[in-house]
Amino acid sequence: MIKSKALLFRTCLFKESRSFSEYRRSLSTKLEPIKMSFTSYESAADGGQKPPIIIMHGLFGCKSNWNSLSKSLHNMTRRKVITVDARNHGDSPHTLEHTYQLMAEDVKYLMEDLGVKKASLIGHSMGGRTMMYLAVIYPELVESLIPVDISPVNSKEVSDIQSILDVLRGVNLDINGPISKVRKLADEHMKTSIESPILRQFLLTNLIEVDRKYQWRVNIESINANFKNNLAVFPPLQSTYNGLTYFIGGGNSLFLKPSDHEAIKQIFPSVKFDYIPGAGHWLHAEKPHEFLKLVSQFLATV
Repeated sequence: MIKSKALLFRTCLFKESRSFSEYRRSLSTKLEPIKMSFTSYESAADGGQKPPIIIMHGLFGCKSNWNSLSKSLHNMTRRKVITVDARNHGDSPHTLEHTYQLMAEDVKYLMEDLGVKKASLIGHSMGGRTMMYLAVIYPELVESLIPVDISPVNSKEVSDIQSILDVLRGVNLDINGPISKVRKLADEHMKTSIESPILRQFLLTNLIEVDRKYQWRVNIESINANFKNNLAVFPPLQSTYNGLTYFIGGGNSLFLKPSDHEAIKQIFPSVKFDYIPGAGHWLHAEKPHEFLKLVSQFLATV
């Protein structure tokens, strides 16, 4: 059963109607990247011989979610660590378009702008899919790949995020008063649909005040418009990424299932899997020490 699923998945992902080089050329000419906001963690004591690490957060996240982890990872690996805000998130520009192809081009553009010829890529959830796509399309730019609690196999769990978007869009932000009051009212609204207080507090970090009006820092309308066709589904691929790949999942999460492993190996043949017991989808926040240990040990072997 698993083998037939893997073969079916590969058939859906790989289109051989034209050469891979032609596909890459056509992709880069029609996609316009943005200049992402980023933070760099580096010091004079860095070895400077190993490629940097680039980290992209998941949906509704931002680079600041990774501040403490990035500092620790920098100290543990002696590598430069660069965290980015994906388009429509954090301090990066808002755009009508939002696809994995575009986000991969955004990362490539950042690397070119910073003079980074090769990097180890880490991405959580949406960021993980972005980094997977980049690794397959531009393998020469990637030293190693670490997708965090996400799979290229399309699943109900990813599609269910639409319900979170619907809840956020239904929050009334046209309220007078301090932001603490607005956050409290927003939390009360979300509580009817989102049971987890941790998830609600994470989402509320996106509530900000601009020109005495409250709004979401993430571009909710663009994400909602692109979610079903461009974010809930992983795009077709033309090739594989043969470099070292390390999928890390949460033991209590359903975003990276053991049943996906065979299909994943069809795209990432040099792959290994690990799960952090007791962790959910935001495993890097729930179990930071365990997560950092796994990541640093893997990078030491690259």
